[in-house]
Amino acid sequence: MAWSTRELADLAGTTLKTVRYYHRIGLLDEPERGANGYKRYRVTHLIRLLRIRRLVDLGVPLSDIEAMEESDGNAERTLRALDAELKASIERQERMREELALILDRRSLVDLPPGFDGNVAELSEVERSMLMVFSRVLDAETMDVMRELHAAPRPPAQAEFDSLSADADEATRQRLAEELAPVARDQIEAQPSLTDVRTRVAMTEPTVLRGLVELYNPAQLDVLRRLNVLLGIAP
Repeated sequence: MAWSTRELADLAGTTLKTVRYYHRIGLLDEPERGANGYKRYRVTHLIRLLRIRRLVDLGVPLSDIEAMEESDGNAERTLRALDAELKASIERQERMREELALILDRRSLVDLPPGFDGNVAELSEVERSMLMVFSRVLDAETMDVMRELHAAPRPPAQAEFDSLSADADEATRQRLAEELAPVARDQIEAQPSLTDVRTRVAMTEPTVLRGLVELYNPAQLDVLRRLNVLLGIAP
């Protein structure tokens, strides 16, 4: 008994186009043709096609199948590499599920980089936005530091800075910078990496500077400038 190409595809749970593609790339041998010119597939073709589909379903790339069949060593290397990829993928998906669980509990976390699961309710919308910007220019270690800093209780001066109006007078801006300075010094003392060369370079990336200019009002930007002067890190 022999099958047509469509019958073979149906038996293997695949498509006519797929069978033809396997022929074209050399994974599936062409069958003999009958007197009428039609292909006549046999059990060996079905078994071969099922084997290919089995490997594909496991995630083995078509380009690796031929090499796998050349030796047991090749097969083991390919399968172990695939296993490692699947393990990494599962771990990534587990982390995603953990993050989704946190976001379902507190929707505000969707506006923050991964890992910010502390007390974020007090963070202003601008701070959340800037943290998203920072996550694109700072390395993982520095973002860990950011997470620690933003999990700590917020000083009153920070809340005042968040709500500072664009027309705040100079005296208010100077006072606020002076009140924020000791807080910033304590943070730098606890986390020296905040002022290392690599972090300072990242903080002056055009993306960060644009975020600051677009998200903070002129008075807030002036407070930040004054704060940098007090800390001795003004550009």
